[in-house]
Amino acid sequence: MLNINVDFKYTEKKKKEIMKYKDMVEKIHNELHEISTNENEFAGWLQLPTSYNKDEFKKIKKAAEKIKKDSDVLLVIGIGGSYLGARAVIEALNNTFYNVLTDKQRKTPQIFFVGNNMSPDYLNDLLECISKKDVSVNVISKSGTTTEPAIAFRIFREYLESKYGIDEARRRIYVTTDKEKGALKSLANEEEYETFIVPDNIGGRYSVLTAVGLLPIAVSGIDIEKLMNGARNGQEKYNNSDLKYNNCYKYAVARNILYKQDKKTEILVSYEPKMLYFTEWWKQLYGESEGKDGKGIFPASATFTTDLHSLGQYIQEGRRELFETVINIEKTKTDIKMKADEDNLDGLNYLEGKTMNYINHKAMEGTIQAHTEGNVPNILINIDKLDEENLGELIYFFELACAISAKILGVNPFNQPGVEAYKKNMFKLLEKPGY
Repeated sequence: MLNINVDFKYTEKKKKEIMKYKDMVEKIHNELHEISTNENEFAGWLQLPTSYNKDEFKKIKKAAEKIKKDSDVLLVIGIGGSYLGARAVIEALNNTFYNVLTDKQRKTPQIFFVGNNMSPDYLNDLLECISKKDVSVNVISKSGTTTEPAIAFRIFREYLESKYGIDEARRRIYVTTDKEKGALKSLANEEEYETFIVPDNIGGRYSVLTAVGLLPIAVSGIDIEKLMNGARNGQEKYNNSDLKYNNCYKYAVARNILYKQDKKTEILVSYEPKMLYFTEWWKQLYGESEGKDGKGIFPASATFTTDLHSLGQYIQEGRRELFETVINIEKTKTDIKMKADEDNLDGLNYLEGKTMNYINHKAMEGTIQAHTEGNVPNILINIDKLDEENLGELIYFFELACAISAKILGVNPFNQPGVEAYKKNMFKLLEKPGY
């Protein structure tokens, strides 16, 4: 079996129905590739797995090694695309309880994410947690003026300067920002912080495979070479403009067909808790790309079997406006075999000899059957195992499918004008000058 494949049999979408979009998809494919090398457009992610800056990549790996050697903790300051991608990969590929392993077990710094909310309790709890540890900071912001990360950076910059002195603090601050302009770039130049580039032609939600995501991912011990290899596999595999041979494009088409049939909400489902933040990354990617002009599939997520005990009733018998995309990971890194119990008070002896992975998959199969019979179509994305290369390919798959899907829908996948509305109100209420 291919490392990643897509199964549409639970949607009742016939190949003929999907292939009606053949000419439209080919046109969108060609348009995207035409602008992918244009620095003034936002499609640079399309060629990124083969065209990324190799010198910057080496610089990322070197900085990651320094942080591993001199720090117990890396604080990643960012919001939205400036942290979700990195957190998705780190949590998917590392031990589920990465941060609470001993230093000897983990062998790499603890990684905490901050600057994605404005809760004083969150900040003070984090300050308490790191008080006796050596700390480095990676602040990620294109402009440096986004409120949440800007506040967090001010607080933790002052913390580092108080703890280490100004000179040593400078050596522990790593800035990922615009290559030429902006408040954060100006500060980084003035203080001589080590800097990494947020490319002009790659928007935040498409930026996980740039320095935005790669530096914290590398610090956690994940092989970023393999991650990029996986994305390159995706670039090569999904470069075919012919819808007949491109499952990535078929996914984009199928979800639009379902949308036209009043399936207005897509739930991205995984049966692996490690994928929780991957689904959060996916929600931003699709929500910001498609939710505009009064259009768009609402992106939701669930972790099964956990959420079957909270959302399962609604999915099974609630409003029939849902469809699910299920990420099925075939093989786990480890497994547990069930044993017989002499008393069998819990009635589980029928599971003797079966593995947890097998049981989990049978729960998945039973749920897909129940939901499809309850008029909730399911798209199944099969992955043979969860590793750097497969996750890199999956990231590229969803980014490309998102751009194609938004274009089919008739919206611009690379802007997000609506996110400014709350900011204007907030700034006015806070009496910011000019508002």
